[in-house]
Amino acid sequence: MWIARSIPSYSPAEVKEKLRNSHDAILLDVRTNAERTLGHIQGSLHIPLHNIVRQSDSLEKYRGKEIICYCQSGNRSVSAAARLKKLGFTVANVQGGIGEWNFQQLGN
Repeated sequence: MWIARSIPSYSPAEVKEKLRNSHDAILLDVRTNAERTLGHIQGSLHIPLHNIVRQSDSLEKYRGKEIICYCQSGNRSVSAAARLKKLGFTVANVQGGIGEWNFQQLGN
């Protein structure tokens, strides 16, 4: 998928820094509802990947911001980011997903 290659990927530490120092980015969890109940990054929005296009209207108020997607390992979030990019959103991906976030012990 050519569009996926054009999506920036940030390390969890870069994402945490970006969110701390900027009001121009939001974090979007694209995992399933069941996965989210096991834990999530504080302050993140949630739209499961299978609903991302159907529920994209709920992201319109964030159109001027960078939407940084995450999942468990970083694969589904690239897919979600690609779909949102096709809809005209500015997007990025968390490398390694919440699994890497937790591994690096970044907390919330």
